[in-house]
Amino acid sequence: MRPHHLAALAALPFLVPAVLSAQNANQGGPPLRLDSPFRPPLNFVEQNPAPPIPPDVTDDRRVARNYPEQPPVIPHNVRDYQITLNNNQCLTCHSRRFTEAVQAPMVSITHYVDREGQTLGAVSPRRYFCMQCHVPQTTAQPIVPNMFKDLDTLVSRPSDRGDRP
Repeated sequence: MRPHHLAALAALPFLVPAVLSAQNANQGGPPLRLDSPFRPPLNFVEQNPAPPIPPDVTDDRRVARNYPEQPPVIPHNVRDYQITLNNNQCLTCHSRRFTEAVQAPMVSITHYVDREGQTLGAVSPRRYFCMQCHVPQTTAQPIVPNMFKDLDTLVSRPSDRGDRP
């Protein structure tokens, strides 16, 4: 193939939506809406308002984990918490020194182990920024239905075929 043929073929995916939209506009109809699996169909000039930020759950109740090794969710508001290189506000309640006085759960002992497996006297630098793994619990509803079943549920209930596992 000649180079100009390749250039025309490469431009084809970009030209087809513009041509279809122009044809649709010439017929008096609204501009063509292009569907995408990642967002709702919109014209390029339309803008949807951002959805409201759901409120944080602030009842301080621990939530059961969905799977082993899941980082626990944060059951209180952390909107204005400061976590910098010099200050971690989470550790004012959750470090070994303060947990007894404030009745907060202590940071896991795994957070005191460095990359080489040695236990440190303070939280390991790789575990210092808590919200890399732990997220606030909110009242947001899932966008996609969650069909997850933990292992205990799968083992304790009869299978769909009617026989026991």
